[in-house]
Amino acid sequence: MSRESRVLSIQSHVVHGYCGNKSAVFPLQLLGIDVDFINSVQLSNHTGYATIKGQTLSENDLKELFDGLTANNLHTIYTHLLTGYVRNDDFLREISKIIKALRAVNPDMIYVCDPVMGDAGKMYVPESLLPIFRDEIVPLCDICTPNQFEVELLTEQKINNEEDAWKGMQWFHEKGVKTVVLSSSDIGGPDVLIALLSTKKSSEQYEKFKIVIPIQGPIFLTGTGDLFAALFLAHSTRLPNDLKTAFEQTIASVQSVIKVTIDSMPEEIRSGKVKPNAQQRELKIIQSKKHIEDPVIELHALRID
Repeated sequence: MSRESRVLSIQSHVVHGYCGNKSAVFPLQLLGIDVDFINSVQLSNHTGYATIKGQTLSENDLKELFDGLTANNLHTIYTHLLTGYVRNDDFLREISKIIKALRAVNPDMIYVCDPVMGDAGKMYVPESLLPIFRDEIVPLCDICTPNQFEVELLTEQKINNEEDAWKGMQWFHEKGVKTVVLSSSDIGGPDVLIALLSTKKSSEQYEKFKIVIPIQGPIFLTGTGDLFAALFLAHSTRLPNDLKTAFEQTIASVQSVIKVTIDSMPEEIRSGKVKPNAQQRELKIIQSKKHIEDPVIELHALRID
C-alpha cells in the first residue's frame, strides 16, 4: 500500500484476559501495524467466567468519539477498519456510518469484519443483530472472517460438507465481499478443523484454498477468532498478492498460540481428566510473541480448483 498501515479497531475489551481488542491490538502492533481502538464493551473479564461486570458503549458514545477524530482530521489516516464483538443494534448501525465516512476520505480503506454472533450452534449476541449484519454490514466488507456457525446464520443454510461451505462463502461474494475466510469448521471429522479461503479475482474467477488443522485437544479457548481476524488483516496487508501464504501464516500463529496455551496447563487438564477453569483457558498471547512475529508454517494450504 502507498501509505503506512493504520487500523481503527472497534470491538470488545476485557480488563483481565484475552478476547476482542485484547486479542487483536498487541499482535497487530507486533507485526508493525499501528492500531487505534474503540471498545464496544468494557468488561471485567469475558463471559466464560461466573461473574461479569462492566459497561457497554452506546451508539451516541461511539459517534462522539468518531466525531472527535473527524474534528481533528484524524479519520483520514486509517487504511483499515476492523470490527468484532458488538451487542447493540444501533451501535452496529453507527459502525456502518463510520465505514462510509472512512471510505469517503479514503476510497481504498479496507474493512475487515469478524461478524461475531456465536459458535458451536449457540448465539451469544441478541438475534436482532443478525439481519443488520446480513443486510447492512456484510455488503460493506472487503474481508469477512466468519466461523461455520456464523456462515450458517447469515446464509440460513446448514453446512454439512465442504461443498456446502463453498456455497456459503459464495453468498458473501454475491453480497460484494472480495475475500471470505471461513476461520474454522467441523466438516473434516472429529479430529480436524477445516479452514477455507475464497477471494474474488475477477467477475468470474476465484482463488480458493483449504487448510486441514489437527485438533490440539478438547479444550475450548476464547479469543481465537479475534486473534485470527487481526492476524489475517496484518498478513494479507503485507502479502496482498499472496493470500495463500498470508492464510498459512495466520493459521500458523493461531495454532502456536493455542499450543503454548494448552502446554501451560497442568497435565491432568491436558490429558482430559480435569476440565480447565476460565482463567486457565486464557490465551497466552504475550508468551507467544515469537510465534506471532515469525510464524513457522507447518500446515500448508491446498489450492482448490
